[in-house]
Amino acid sequence: MTDILAIRDLDAAALREILVLSEAAQLGKPLAGQGVALYFEKPSARTRNSMEMAVVQLGGHPVYIQRDELGLGTRESAEDVVRTLQCYHGLIAARVKDHSVLEQMAAAADAPVLNMLSDSDHPLQALADLLTVKQVAGRIEGVRIAYVGDANNVCRSLAEGCSLLGAELSIASPDGYGLADPPSGVRQLVDPAEAVAGARFVYTDVWVSMGQDSETEARRRALAAYQVNEALLSAADDAWFLHCLPARRGEEVTDAVMDGPRTAVWRQAQNRMHTARGAMAWMLGVRP
Repeated sequence: MTDILAIRDLDAAALREILVLSEAAQLGKPLAGQGVALYFEKPSARTRNSMEMAVVQLGGHPVYIQRDELGLGTRESAEDVVRTLQCYHGLIAARVKDHSVLEQMAAAADAPVLNMLSDSDHPLQALADLLTVKQVAGRIEGVRIAYVGDANNVCRSLAEGCSLLGAELSIASPDGYGLADPPSGVRQLVDPAEAVAGARFVYTDVWVSMGQDSETEARRRALAAYQVNEALLSAADDAWFLHCLPARRGEEVTDAVMDGPRTAVWRQAQNRMHTARGAMAWMLGVRP
């Protein structure tokens, strides 16, 4: 298995290998002379830049493809598109609205397929999150992490990674905004203060994601008590702050926290590139 559509596609050993590769000084050039197709249905500053640079560092050539250029699902089926792309590329990565599109692509592809984001999962973000925890805390197992707010695709992938590697994740969300089926060892709570108690890391994400604009006011009302501010952060155990970005300052997080001395957000953002490189190298057969 070389596809990574979700963190649950990996076992603990594979996840640890990817994190080791992500910190390796030299991985060789497993993509030498090859292209990598980067298909985007949703725009992203961090995903595009981190993936393009990671491909270059592995010796490959990134090709950025927008949705209208392929007509995936309209002009051509997902299966026909991926069969065409693999004629030119050693790896296919896609950022899609519907996770089922990735599943269709992976089923038809001989080349490895990597999920750059879907409605249900964001494995590349979770890899960067876990690497940041490891670098800051010195370990992952047993580290207490609190996720506060809407338990979205970012939260789902983080929860799966924490469950695999033994981190203690508590999720605080209002009714209707939590994970319906949290992985083993993950606590689902309502009270944000309870979730952050004793946490080494406090994580949040935007209240309104792309495609949810019609729900903006309802979401702001439901999540108003889940803002990560100095008072909430101080209720944790000298915690570091995490955010996958972009942040809506003044909503899910305050300026004082984002720009404060306990923010690890920019290390987390940089690790998007390192873990993208590690994930692709692993998919291509490189091992620590």
